Amino acid sequence: MDMPHGTRPFALQARVLAELPGVSHGFFTRIGGVSGGVYASLNCGWGSQDDRANVIENRARAAAMLGVDRHRLITLRQVHSALAVTLDEAVPQPSAIEADAVVTRARGLAVGVLTADCAPVLLADPEAGVIAAVHAGWRGAKDGIIGATVAAMRGIGADPARIRAAIGPAISVDAYEVGEDFRAAFLAAHQSAEPHFRTAPGRPRPHFDLVGFVANQLAAQGIAKVEGSGPCTFAGESILFSYRRSRLRNEADYGRQISAIVLR
Repeated sequence: MDMPHGTRPFALQARVLAELPGVSHGFFTRIGGVSGGVYASLNCGWGSQDDRANVIENRARAAAMLGVDRHRLITLRQVHSALAVTLDEAVPQPSAIEADAVVTRARGLAVGVLTADCAPVLLADPEAGVIAAVHAGWRGAKDGIIGATVAAMRGIGADPARIRAAIGPAISVDAYEVGEDFRAAFLAAHQSAEPHFRTAPGRPRPHFDLVGFVANQLAAQGIAKVEGSGPCTFAGESILFSYRRSRLRNEADYGRQISAIVLR
């Protein structure tokens, strides 16, 4: 896929966060970077096989749009866990920290997550000055990454009643076909998740509504203001990377988009 280089990165915005004073955020798309091939063009994933210089430049462009230096745009080593960490300042090697959510009240420190079908979630309590970024894949969502993140936010002064949350682009229920074993394992952990599995005539295998499940998990934590989501990553090839789409095409690798939030 050929995409123009040198253009400005394009990030989707959530109204519930955009209207907050002192908070900047973006669900960045694949537009506006320097990478080529399957990584075209704003691939921000350290874990990809893309040229590291390209990833550095792409992340620098995203950081600039958030108003921070590239060294102050933090992402962790995501392991599909329910681990949330709190950072008070930038760390030398954040990609060595294994967790799937990062919480902070440090101003000028942009915290982010990388996704390519999983749900990115950005949260903010503007009164407490606490923000968070969450990588919510099906496994992390099932195991409690949302609850762990809200608990970490509460630990440094946030109140769920004040928290606002936005879910960014993820794979849609129509594109997320799963097996009966997946459904059984998920329902064993969350019986209430039954409505998030759908079947349809001519489509016997269940499809999972990841975004809907994550939204319900946020509401269960007492967060009333939840907005989501964006376009489907699988269907939105022109602007979004997708792991599942790359696997169906037997591509060697795939790009990752970044979603991040910062207190100014």
